[in-house]
Amino acid sequence: MIYKVYYQENANEIPVRENTKSLYLEAASEREVRQKLKDRNYNIEFVQLLEGNYLEYEQASANFVLEEI
Repeated sequence: MIYKVYYQENANEIPVRENTKSLYLEAASEREVRQKLKDRNYNIEFVQLLEGNYLEYEQASANFVLEEI
């Protein structure tokens, strides 16, 4: 399954919408996504499962790059 992760790069900063970034990651569950990213010191705001039409829409985007972890 493919997940979209919304995060702040520094876990010590207050989340600000304009600084929110996203990445795409393949994992079996949300727990696995968080395990894979725990050493990056990200402030993870939201982990979203991408399926169906929404996944197709995201894959058509130029920003869609699947992270290899």
